[in-house]
Amino acid sequence: MLTLGLLRRSLFFALVWWVAVEGRLDGWPLALAGIGAATAASLRLVPPARALRLSPAGLAVFLGYFIRQSLLGGIQVAWLALGPRPALRPALIELPLDLPPGLPRLLFTATLGLMPGSLGVRLDQDRLQVHVLDTDLPVAREAKVLAGHIARLFQVSR
Repeated sequence: MLTLGLLRRSLFFALVWWVAVEGRLDGWPLALAGIGAATAASLRLVPPARALRLSPAGLAVFLGYFIRQSLLGGIQVAWLALGPRPALRPALIELPLDLPPGLPRLLFTATLGLMPGSLGVRLDQDRLQVHVLDTDLPVAREAKVLAGHIARLFQVSR
């Protein structure tokens, strides 16, 4: 099992390197050292026994959702920037977290921060304090949908 985990992680970091250097092959000697170091660090920080399993179908659905929300968010930001001056009502709201601690919560918080009008500002046990630009934005509803996608991605119950 360790060798399969080692191979998967090495391939993941090789893919990240390849994307970062835009497919150029002239830096692979340095890449091998970086991939080895990243793989070793990941095995030390998240041993295979503790690693979460990703659902390929959940990943596809999450990526589709994320891309769609990013496009809609871009349109919303453009409308706010170019349209008539909106009457915004910023506030801090608290959202309950029902995802398990670790990577699922981290992805949830990071993804929520990429949605327009919301930014996670404080994580406290099972609650996330979120700054919203307008209390009329459906942040709580969108957060529940996002949490559902992340739960399916990591194959965890909520």
